[in-house]
Amino acid sequence: MTLLQAENLHVSFKNEEVLHDISFTMKQGNIYGLIGRNGAGKTTLLSVLASYRQADSGKVLINGREPFENEALMPKVAFLYETDYSDETETGLVLLKLAARYQEQFDLEYATKLAAKLELPLDKPVHKLSTGKQAALNVTLGLASRAPVTIFDEVYSGMDAPTRDTFYKELLDEQERHPRIIILSTHLVSEMDYLFDHVLMIHEGRMLLDEPVDALLERGFSVTGDHQRVEAFAAGRNVISEQRLGGTKSVMIFEELTAADTARAYEDSLDIGQVALQDLFIQLTGKGGQAS
Repeated sequence: MTLLQAENLHVSFKNEEVLHDISFTMKQGNIYGLIGRNGAGKTTLLSVLASYRQADSGKVLINGREPFENEALMPKVAFLYETDYSDETETGLVLLKLAARYQEQFDLEYATKLAAKLELPLDKPVHKLSTGKQAALNVTLGLASRAPVTIFDEVYSGMDAPTRDTFYKELLDEQERHPRIIILSTHLVSEMDYLFDHVLMIHEGRMLLDEPVDALLERGFSVTGDHQRVEAFAAGRNVISEQRLGGTKSVMIFEELTAADTARAYEDSLDIGQVALQDLFIQLTGKGGQAS
């Protein structure tokens, strides 16, 4: 069982705090969605997890040991990000073979089959591939690595919708075949939320939410109906969004919906609706990150 822990991570650039007191635990077999607005600190956090840089303070532990500059542990993390391949004259097949040579768990046979599924030509110099095909190469390198911790930082955004869909299906199948910790950093929240077992939401360098997806979505709901009755229902609650059109009002509430709440809404002819993860993300990070 692979366990990845972050303990009180702090990172600053030129006296500007980028990450502040970030702590969490990740377990093998789960897919984690890392979401946050631009500049929230997502890529910095992933770079620390992958030992590309060291935090100013705090620790990253894999099964209780620090991976930074640890030759035995660093290969257990695969970090895939948007790469500048403009000077890469080798073919995709050569890069896959190099990965197989240096990564002990890399499956070259699987990589070539996945490349075919993603319609990735392996006989063409990588710098001549389109942005979408280069992205397909990155996800192939990541999934075929079979690293216990596999991190994808926005690498799929360059792929077209059908190719992304193929990748998502393959990601779920591969996780079932070879369970690991998979971290997906993305702006495509509405498209990818069904992949996540767990969500980490960071805002302005701080951890805003760290919860299983099911539990998180149970804490957000909408209420719509007569504006006076909606306002009475919402009084004293954690309202994160509201809209009104004529005599009708809709509010988004971020707290647990109880059976008593449901009964009261029914009595007042109010409609209760589920809130999507993307809507929660937009509202929570748009209000200064208050997720009480």
